Amino acid sequence: MIRSFVFSEGKIVSQDLETEALRLVRADKGLILWVDLDNPTDEEIKIILEGVFQFHPLAIEDCVTPSSLPKIEDYEDYLFIVMHAVDFTRSEKFATTELDLFLGKDYLVTFHRAPLKSVSGAIDRVGKSTARGPDRLAHTVLDLLVDNYQPVMVELAAELEEIEESVLTKPASSQSFIGEILKVRGDFSRMRAIAGPQREVIERLARGDNKLVRTTMLPYFRDLRDNLARFETTAGGYHERLMMAFDIFLNKAGFEANEGIKFLTALTAVTLPAVMVGGWYGMNFEHMPELRSPHGYLWAWCFTIVSTALMVIYLKKKKWF
Repeated sequence: MIRSFVFSEGKIVSQDLETEALRLVRADKGLILWVDLDNPTDEEIKIILEGVFQFHPLAIEDCVTPSSLPKIEDYEDYLFIVMHAVDFTRSEKFATTELDLFLGKDYLVTFHRAPLKSVSGAIDRVGKSTARGPDRLAHTVLDLLVDNYQPVMVELAAELEEIEESVLTKPASSQSFIGEILKVRGDFSRMRAIAGPQREVIERLARGDNKLVRTTMLPYFRDLRDNLARFETTAGGYHERLMMAFDIFLNKAGFEANEGIKFLTALTAVTLPAVMVGGWYGMNFEHMPELRSPHGYLWAWCFTIVSTALMVIYLKKKKWF
């Protein structure tokens, strides 16, 4: 689907134009054009990217081919930017959608394969306010894209708190707990891997090295860079807390294992007198005076009970029970 918006003096004067009308708007230097390609067909891609704007073949190839890393390329007359929107749920985990932007002097082209909240939000925002310049439009889209990282961080924080609570309350013998920790660790690593490179892309826009980004817009892009840096730092802090929880889990598992070994050792010590007496009377000596005594069994039982009781008392004093 192709959506287009024509701005004059910051206000929308026309939208959803035909292809020929887009060509006329491109020729009018007093107008600003924003074209949004939402899951376009191959024919629509060719008409807009090749026909109307005549972008470089390499930029078009990078646009239509999914990329796992954000980047920015300078083609003199325009900038090609690759960013990623993030969605996160407990069931589906991370879902990323690539957003490609072509930022020119008097136009902005956005390309994405799935609906994006940042794009739809930017359309609603520019419809209610003025949009002075393609760099302002690009910042609006990117700002909303980064703002949508906040719910992801909230979900990740909730997962981390659940794990920390489980470490302190649940036994370490749970087999699924290690797998859960590893999954959440992967989520934190994925968030850091997304936020870090995108911060570098925004950093290039915030430095003011390119003439397509006006000086008045630099503070806004610096603020956007700072937001990404904050998300990256927060994700790093969550990762460290998770590793601390994992260390506590390992120590707890080791302590529980030691407690089990201690119990088995104590059980062996308690049964030692009975085993010793039983072993002594089970050797079938030819001359054993205790067998001829009428109180032989009584003495054996008494010795076994008393020695076992003494062993239990000793182990309780050592706090093995």
